Amino acid sequence: MTDYEAVIGIETHVELQTASKMFCGCPVSFGDEPNSTCCPVCLALPGALPVPNEAAIEGILRIGAALECELVEHSLFHRKNYFYPDLPKNYQISQYDVPLCIDGRLALDVDGEEVTIGITRVHMEEDTGKSVHVGEGGRIHGAEYSLLDFNRSGVPLVEIVSEPDIRSADQARAYGAELQLLVRALGVSDARLEEGSMRFDANISVRPVGQEAFGTRAEVKNMNSLRSLQRAVAYEIERQIELVEAGGTVIQETRHWDEEAGATSGMRSKEESEDYRYFQEPDLVPLEVDDAWRERVEASLPELPARQRARYAGMGLDAKTASMLGGDADLGDLFDAAIAAGADPRAVGNWLTGDVVAFLRRESLDLGATALTAAHLAELSAMVTGGDLSATAAKEVLERVIAGEGAPSEVAKDQDLIQISDVAAIEAAVDGVLAANAEAMQRMRDGDMKPLGFLVGQVMRATGGKADPRLVSDLLRRKAGG
Repeated sequence: MTDYEAVIGIETHVELQTASKMFCGCPVSFGDEPNSTCCPVCLALPGALPVPNEAAIEGILRIGAALECELVEHSLFHRKNYFYPDLPKNYQISQYDVPLCIDGRLALDVDGEEVTIGITRVHMEEDTGKSVHVGEGGRIHGAEYSLLDFNRSGVPLVEIVSEPDIRSADQARAYGAELQLLVRALGVSDARLEEGSMRFDANISVRPVGQEAFGTRAEVKNMNSLRSLQRAVAYEIERQIELVEAGGTVIQETRHWDEEAGATSGMRSKEESEDYRYFQEPDLVPLEVDDAWRERVEASLPELPARQRARYAGMGLDAKTASMLGGDADLGDLFDAAIAAGADPRAVGNWLTGDVVAFLRRESLDLGATALTAAHLAELSAMVTGGDLSATAAKEVLERVIAGEGAPSEVAKDQDLIQISDVAAIEAAVDGVLAANAEAMQRMRDGDMKPLGFLVGQVMRATGGKADPRLVSDLLRRKAGG
């Protein structure tokens, strides 16, 4: 039986968070009334001329720099000609053979394996309008009629094209996730897949292992989550292998991913670049990116996700915790501020990615809507380190602090959770427990330390959970002669 490998390239579209659209002054927003944020330029009315948005161009340069691309000196806008109802000009202003950014890379960690995906190009274009199909689940096939909303028309859109270096559905998901983190870290887009501000198209083919020539590819669209991306790629790989094994032929086409059915279906034959008849946009002058502009863009880059995760790992955080903090700007910023205030990295990392995230999800809150501060985390950490709070009590205090009941010391006092650290008081409790459990102590004196945990638990129960368990354990060991 022939072994096959997948060859996958991903085209990612990212809507930029600029105040205005790419070629006009209409605001960029989400969820407005249909056709309420558009103008003669958006609607391609006669005589309306485009004017480039400098902030949008700066955004694409930042993405290119973060992906280690070459930022070119000269770039052009082109007209990409095709007909579709949501494209009022019957062409899309895009870039063709002279994009702003070329030849980049994105490094991934996929289940412990280091994988580098080449970036062919990063270029700017304008988004299209939106077709709203009424009836039959919102799909064009079987819809009663369609409506057009041009609010999205002209929104600055960045296209990031990968090399066909991806070899599995897991790698495809990891690529999408890392790219989403990078875009968010740059602050150029919220990259919300569910709202369409970040979208993936995957070009997928299969070939026998060892064959250099690519197979015929199919382009899969309509993947609105990382899970969908992974599932769609996995399905399409399996579909193509089964088709080839059965003696069939993969045809070059665009396919639709149906999330509910968990399958792809054919939409239309796949166009080649010559089908769009690109030519230079006559209403826009060439772009010049000088050295000063490139240097300013590169100097403006923040700490990127991969470097942030490496920094957190250097603090002793495990890979999952480091990844969660690096993937959420609010959590990461709060963590960094708490560490700067003297908190213990491991404790704070675990609290934020465990107890805090659980609270936010349960209450459907954003971190900024809570009372939790870096100073609170530093104080709580100091109380645990200093023996004033047990690890269990710290979790209860943390939840009450998040809910706005006060600073950690205030909450701990109000809830009578301050840990007993007085050796004499703890020793009295230990003696009482040993008197009631002489057999367990004798086993420890004979060298069997298994009863230690049980005895510690009994002392904690006798003190209402307020004894310092480390002192309890030390006293028990000492009394056992250990």
